[in-house]
Amino acid sequence: MKGTLAQFRSYDRGVRLLMVNQFTINLGFYMLMPYLAAHLSGSLGLAGWLVGLVLGVRNFSQQGMFLIGGSLADRLGYKPMIIAGLLLRVIGFAALGLVDSVPALLAASAATGLAGALFNPASRAYLAADAGDRRVEAFALFNVFYQAGILLGPLVGMVLTGSGFRVICLTAAGLFAVLSLVQVRSLPARRANGAGTEPGGARETVLAQWRGILANRPFLLFAAAMTGSYVLTFQVYLALPLEVRRLGGDGAFAGVATAALFAVSGLSTVLFQTRVTAWCKARTTPGRALTLGLLVMGGAFVPLLLAAAVPVPDGGPGRWLLAAGPPALAALLLATGTMIAYPFEMDTIVRLSGDRLVATHYGLYNTVCGIGITLGNLLTGAALDAARASGAPALPWLSLAALGALCAAAVRWLHRSGRLEDPARAGRTEPAAA
Repeated sequence: MKGTLAQFRSYDRGVRLLMVNQFTINLGFYMLMPYLAAHLSGSLGLAGWLVGLVLGVRNFSQQGMFLIGGSLADRLGYKPMIIAGLLLRVIGFAALGLVDSVPALLAASAATGLAGALFNPASRAYLAADAGDRRVEAFALFNVFYQAGILLGPLVGMVLTGSGFRVICLTAAGLFAVLSLVQVRSLPARRANGAGTEPGGARETVLAQWRGILANRPFLLFAAAMTGSYVLTFQVYLALPLEVRRLGGDGAFAGVATAALFAVSGLSTVLFQTRVTAWCKARTTPGRALTLGLLVMGGAFVPLLLAAAVPVPDGGPGRWLLAAGPPALAALLLATGTMIAYPFEMDTIVRLSGDRLVATHYGLYNTVCGIGITLGNLLTGAALDAARASGAPALPWLSLAALGALCAAAVRWLHRSGRLEDPARAGRTEPAAA
């Protein structure tokens, strides 16, 4: 941890503030969101489909608006979009605790999602611009703060649940309000390189920028190849908890074992991310690190695949070990694969953009990955249902392991063919954003 703190202090004020921002954003978000469904269905008595609609509107408004948020950040500056997103989340979180009508809840949920679409691309593009040649290390450290917020948020929310959901919402809104004021006073202004202009200096329309990015085939291929990594890591929220409950039941043991999945994932990242990145940067290339990370993510499901061949004990410690051990090992391997790949992934996006319209590239990248997560989760859910119906518990784990191997092969091909290089350096005539 001392090395991590020393590295944190070595960056300029803007980079340090962005990392603290991300920790606080995730702290506030995850102290509230895990308890929202219970509030909607319990305290407000909404039907299950309405609960799903409210939660779905948040996700859709965020994923669907990432490209807009990125474009606005490139044209108007990173700082205004970060502040606008934080203020919008203040409104959204406060409303979630104060309103009880379905239209108002939908509007509040949409506001919280749109907020993420505004500040996420802007903050990553700002970090990439300010970190300069230390982008990879900066994104590694950024992930430490990101995961620390995810780790602590639900614990803070759990402490506050005794005071009621409204208190949780207003506390989270208060955190975002304070964070907004800090940005106004302390975050240096930062604009994108060549924002809103063509290479010759003429004014460029947003649609022209989007067309240019959509013509950047290496970037789109990279986004498609990396989408599988997000499907794999999302299984900490979907397939792994379901596997724990399938074998361990729905009692206290399942709750503790599921919490352990998140603890293993978050703690390992906080403790080892910077070391893993330093090791990879010293020994391999970005393309190989990305390939290795994807292979580790796919390999995370091998323990579950092997466990599926083991007879399930009727009960006792043997069944508990089978229910908790392989999923926890899978969560650790998924975190390890993410630690390997994530900093190089974020850096590769900047290189493929040609260091131009970076926030817009991040926005489109997040949208592509969000669509992939939705489709991937639908297919994973279908595989889990098919496994139960056919008595073939290995099916979902085999499918997910194969997805990891396929994505690793795709990224390796992109690397070996030179498509992951900076277009300007590689001397290609195909521009990142025409």
